[in-house]
Amino acid sequence: MLNTVDKYLDRRANHLLRLLQLCGGCVPLHRLQFQFSDSVIQTLLDKELVQVQNTGRGFLLEIAD
Repeated sequence: MLNTVDKYLDRRANHLLRLLQLCGGCVPLHRLQFQFSDSVIQTLLDKELVQVQNTGRGFLLEIAD
């Protein structure tokens, strides 16, 4: 059974995934730091639903292929 913290992280992770889909599949990582906690981003990374790409000018969070 999931506790309330896990449910909250899953809801926020789903929200972030929908946001990425609406923004064309990728968003600069620095834009998400104020809206989403590191735990939410890490949840999606652990599930291998997103990946981080180094562009040389910053990092992009994008939907995994």
